[in-house]
Amino acid sequence: MELAPAQPEEMTAVAALVNSAYRGESSRQGWTTETDYIGGQRTDPETLRADLAANPDACLLVLRDAPGGPLLGCVWLEPAEPGVWYLGMLTVRPDLQDRQLGRSLLAEAEAAAATLGAQHIRMTVVSIRDTLIAWYERRGYALTGERRPFPYDDPMFGEPKRPDLEFVVLEKPLATVPAG
Repeated sequence: MELAPAQPEEMTAVAALVNSAYRGESSRQGWTTETDYIGGQRTDPETLRADLAANPDACLLVLRDAPGGPLLGCVWLEPAEPGVWYLGMLTVRPDLQDRQLGRSLLAEAEAAAATLGAQHIRMTVVSIRDTLIAWYERRGYALTGERRPFPYDDPMFGEPKRPDLEFVVLEKPLATVPAG
């Protein structure tokens, strides 16, 4: 497996991968679909480029079996505050979600964040995603008790189909390597 920074020319493929995993009929092949409660696209190449340009410390990592191979997954990392990095858009191709790639991608992303100075990883998940929240909890994440409103008026978050959407915040301390 290879986890590497996405290249500018890959943004169209990354956006297609993310949208296929979270929205639309193709997302039903996996278990990460949001299509029953959020319509529209999850992202687009222009938004990815703009977000990376606006936050030069952020990184969008892509997962492949081998260099130059097809995209299998991706993940977004960005500093949130000193020692805390935000992890988002963890994505695995829907037809490959039974290979435990998400688990491997998450662990690799945490390791990458640690090398960049992260002591904790923070994320937000739509609150009604009980199965996904439980999956993250099994990987050491804990609900912080913080809830954030869903941005109903922001078209970049899709087309909500329910009035009760909000985000919960999860956080995980990263293991530290003893000095010496």
